[in-house]
Amino acid sequence: MVKGNVVVGQSGGPTSVINSSLVGVFKAAKDAGVEKIYGMRNGIEGFLNKKVVDMSEYVKNELDIELLKRTPSSFLGTCRFKLPSVEESEATYKLLFSIMEELDIKYFFYIGGNDSMDTIKKLSNYAEEIGSDIRFMGVPKTIDNDLAVTDHTPGYGSAAKYIASALKEIIRDVNTYPTESVTVVEIMGRNAGWLTAAAALSRAEDCPGPDLIYLPEVTFDYDRFLEQVKAVKKKKTSVVIAVSEGIKLANGEYVCEDNKQATFEDSFGHKSLGGTALYLADFIGANLGVKSRGIVFSTLQRCASHIVSRRDITEAFMAGSEAVQAALNGETGKMIIFTRTSNEPYNIICSTYDVNKIANIEKVVPDEWIINDGTYVSDEFLAYCRPLIIGELTPFMVDGLPRHLFLD
Repeated sequence: MVKGNVVVGQSGGPTSVINSSLVGVFKAAKDAGVEKIYGMRNGIEGFLNKKVVDMSEYVKNELDIELLKRTPSSFLGTCRFKLPSVEESEATYKLLFSIMEELDIKYFFYIGGNDSMDTIKKLSNYAEEIGSDIRFMGVPKTIDNDLAVTDHTPGYGSAAKYIASALKEIIRDVNTYPTESVTVVEIMGRNAGWLTAAAALSRAEDCPGPDLIYLPEVTFDYDRFLEQVKAVKKKKTSVVIAVSEGIKLANGEYVCEDNKQATFEDSFGHKSLGGTALYLADFIGANLGVKSRGIVFSTLQRCASHIVSRRDITEAFMAGSEAVQAALNGETGKMIIFTRTSNEPYNIICSTYDVNKIANIEKVVPDEWIINDGTYVSDEFLAYCRPLIIGELTPFMVDGLPRHLFLD
C-alpha cells in the first residue's frame, strides 16, 4: 500500500481529452494501491476552499473510465487562478499545505498549460524550502501547443483535427456559389499559431485548403493583407482565410482591439480575444466591395469530443499515468514531456523535465515553418502535425447523442 493520498486538479481552458489525463492519474494511482484519490473542484482555487471530491465515488468501473475518456471539458471544473508568490502571500501556501496535511496528501497532480505549470513550479519550490515530502507533478494540457520542451501537448491533436475537418466543410460550402466571396475563419491562438497552422491540414486531393493563413508570429499589416487578398481573388471566385485570434499590429496591439470593444483581463493579465474574423470580414467588404463573412470557431475547438484524435486521447491518458509513476518513484517539480524520435513511423518517448525550465516560456511556430510571405505553413509543419490527428474514438451514443460523465 502506498503511503499517503493523491489529489489531482484541472486548470485553464479545457480540451476534449483533458479528462483522459485525469483518468490516467486516477487509474495509475488506484492500481498502485493509493487509498484516496481526491479531485479538486475548480482547480487550486477550489482547493483553497477545501472543495474536493473522492474520485472513486464517480469512477467506479471500467465503463466509467471509458466514458470519462470520451467526456469533453474539465470533469472537475477549472479555474484561472494565479497563485501569488511566497513573498506576496506566504499565508496562501501555509493554507494549501495545511489542507494537504489534513487530507494526508503526498502526491499532487495538476493538469494544465503554462499557467498551471507556474503553479507546480511555485508549490514544488516552496515544498523544498520548508522540507515537505509532498511530490508535485505537472501533466501537460493545452490546445495551444505552446508548452516549452515537449514535442506537443495533449489536446492539440484533437483541436487540430477539428479545425482541419471544419475547414474542409466550410470550403465545400463556399465553393457552391458562383458569386464572389471572402470567408475569414478565426482560430484560437494568442501568441502561438499552432492551431491556425493546422488549417493547412485540410489541403488534400479533395480540398484546396485555405488560401491564406495568418499567424500571431508574423506582424499583421492591413495594406499588405488587402493586396494579398486581391491577388488570390484574381484567380478564384471564393477566398477562404484562416486567422489566429491573436494576430497583432506593429505597435503590439491585437487586431481584434480595433473593434473598440471593452476587453477583459484574467488574473494572469491575459486579454480576452475574439471578433478578429468578424472585424476583418467587415474590413474586406468595405475595401473590396465583395461579399464577406466571418466565422469564429471559439470554444468548439476545445470541446468537440465527437471528432477527437484517438492518438491524442491515448497520449493524454499516458501523460497522466506516467506522472503518477514518476511521483511514486520519488520525482517532484517535474512535468511530463514527449520527445519525438520519428515521424514515419510515428514514435515518441515519454519522460519528465524540470518544470522550472518550462513554466512561463511560450513555444511558438518556428520561423522556418512559416512561408509565402507569412501567409502559409511549410511541408515540415504538416509532417509534424499529421501524425497527431490520426485515429478516431467513437463516443458512447444514447438516443443518437454522445453520453458524458459529469459531477453533480
